[in-house]
Amino acid sequence: MKIGFIGAGNMATAIVEGIVQKGFSNPEDIYLYDIATEKVQAFAEKIGAHALKDPQAVIQTVDTLILAVKPNVIKGVLLAAKEAIVANDPLIVSIAAGTSTAALYDVFETDQPIRIVRVMPNMNAMVGEGAAAVCGNSAATEEDVKQIIDLFNAVGKAWPLEEKYFSIFTAIAGSSPAYTFLFIDSIARAAVKNGLPKDLALEMATQAILGSAQTLATSQENPWTLIDRVSSPGGTTVAGIVELEDNAFISTVIKGIDATIRKDEELGKK
Repeated sequence: MKIGFIGAGNMATAIVEGIVQKGFSNPEDIYLYDIATEKVQAFAEKIGAHALKDPQAVIQTVDTLILAVKPNVIKGVLLAAKEAIVANDPLIVSIAAGTSTAALYDVFETDQPIRIVRVMPNMNAMVGEGAAAVCGNSAATEEDVKQIIDLFNAVGKAWPLEEKYFSIFTAIAGSSPAYTFLFIDSIARAAVKNGLPKDLALEMATQAILGSAQTLATSQENPWTLIDRVSSPGGTTVAGIVELEDNAFISTVIKGIDATIRKDEELGKK
């Protein structure tokens, strides 16, 4: 299978590196286009892929076309490429946030079925620990969707998800790295407040969160059971938990998720 990318920024290069390292694709079957021609050429040479100077040439060559561009330009990219896409019929994969499969299909102004798969990845794909939701339009087959799930499993974990739930996924996976970074920084700042150097505090907090996430991921227990294991009667941890809850920690996090969902839904309607 030949895979093409229009847009070769950080997310696209992370995906390419992941699918090559995991053996999902051979580098010689990967075709890249980006307006930053020197950068994409250097990347292609490093991994053994092809850097093409014309997006039309990518479309005419590949079986699967991944549109790794920003939401504000994806419709323009499709408009420029729609004749080549209709003629060559590659599987279209979009990773543009807030852009539905129906909105993408409308750009083509055709009755011809166009296979479109929408993916919502998150930035952790850049370290091979991404989370991605995947759905297809009515023209995309189960095999099309499975193929893209397998592709994104090469850079983390991917799930099939009905498109109506994508705003929720955006909040709990797409935006949550930012919330996690804020939480880690807050822990480190508390340590600084109490006398620990910031760089050391940040390193320690990051490792603690990393280990905690891995513990939960490999455990058969729910989070509260693990909280109870850490919390000794009358101890330091339970004192901190009570203080966080006195200040509405859980409900504040939920409000943040709710706000993210509302904003994503608003953007999707524009």
